[in-house]
Amino acid sequence: MQATTIIAAKRDNKPLSTSQINWFVQHYTQGDIPDYQASALLMAIYLNGMTRSETFDLTMALANSGDRIDLNDITDFAVDKHSSGGVGDKTSLVVLPLVAAMGVPVAKMSGRGLGFTGGTLDKLESIPGFNINLTPTQFKAQAQQTGLVLAGQTGDLAPADGKLYALRDVTATVESIPLIASSIMSKKIAGGAKGIVLDVKTGAGAFMKTLDDARQLAQIMVAIGEDGGTELDVTAVISDMNQPLGQAVGNAIELREALDTLRGGGPPAFREHCILIARHMMMLAGRGQQWTEEEATSDALEAQLDNGAALTKFREMVVAQGGDPAVVDDPTQLEIAPVQHVLAAAADSYVARIAADEVGVAAMRLGAGRPTKDVAIDHSVGLTVHVNVGEKVTQGQPLVTIHAHADSRVTECINALEAAIDLSQDAVKPLPLFYDVIQEA
Repeated sequence: MQATTIIAAKRDNKPLSTSQINWFVQHYTQGDIPDYQASALLMAIYLNGMTRSETFDLTMALANSGDRIDLNDITDFAVDKHSSGGVGDKTSLVVLPLVAAMGVPVAKMSGRGLGFTGGTLDKLESIPGFNINLTPTQFKAQAQQTGLVLAGQTGDLAPADGKLYALRDVTATVESIPLIASSIMSKKIAGGAKGIVLDVKTGAGAFMKTLDDARQLAQIMVAIGEDGGTELDVTAVISDMNQPLGQAVGNAIELREALDTLRGGGPPAFREHCILIARHMMMLAGRGQQWTEEEATSDALEAQLDNGAALTKFREMVVAQGGDPAVVDDPTQLEIAPVQHVLAAAADSYVARIAADEVGVAAMRLGAGRPTKDVAIDHSVGLTVHVNVGEKVTQGQPLVTIHAHADSRVTECINALEAAIDLSQDAVKPLPLFYDVIQEA
């Protein structure tokens, strides 16, 4: 088998066989195939796409390119979630302890943020002493002992995906939906997941800008689950990211909001979002037998937030990973930048637009995000967005509170926020939380 033959086949829009895909991924991972040939194949895939079977084969080839974590001694059906990212998306901090409090073990590997999207690991590192770097043995042991672990990628998981993603980033092939789908799903499968709930964002602050693109990505990933047989179940939820999710945008400030939600409070829309994602995770874990939809939503999940059980589970995880539980008991101990500035409504009006991507850029200018991977972030800075699209506001009402360390950063942030928020004299409809749920047939 030769790399040029495989490249030429995809160039000519011919489907690749399972053996061709496996061979190419294996030899590229080993360093036998140079980057320029892998780049040529990526561009051919970008231009011509992949069939359903090709996408599944690529996913499994990536998943099998390195270590795979076996969670069968912890649970016979490990459930995980993945969000395609966005502004103010701290759902994992609430959903995972919520599901774990229901008796469903959750062992999740997360990533850091890049650009204006926030990373779960960055938020967790707002907790003094919290250790995200666990060995595979520690990762599994904690999952078994506490039923909840949330850490950085452990082991040599899907190394082919890491190599190919770096190449996609510099060859203008990131936007290929089959490549996105196989990248996401391969890491989840390698991490031991058998049930996967995908929160696919769409809108200004999402990678998928249009609903059609988000639905296509969701459908492809659900199809990968179908093709995986009885050992892989996938549910995809398409949610809105035209405005920030919740009120907090930053790291420590988002952690505070997550802890407030775990105490039974939090912004109502964010709470509703978390409960829906948790419900789908439970339905996959129960495989249609352990819980009914009504029990998972209104009875059990609401109770775990209101009675403090989910917060207790989060605290157990923090202690197990070396974090200071004092900030869980009293979130005001989390460091928040001291300089505050309020951006207020200039007149009585309606909120017509809060562009999530531009709000994210404003927070990044404060230091809450990183333009490149090697930039250190400031966990203490961020934004509190007090309003949602569709709300009526009065003159002088706070729209956004800026939390910064220096007045110079505030000025730069205000300019970005003023471009991100539009007010209207006419009434505006609120944005939906969700657009669609896609499940296996």
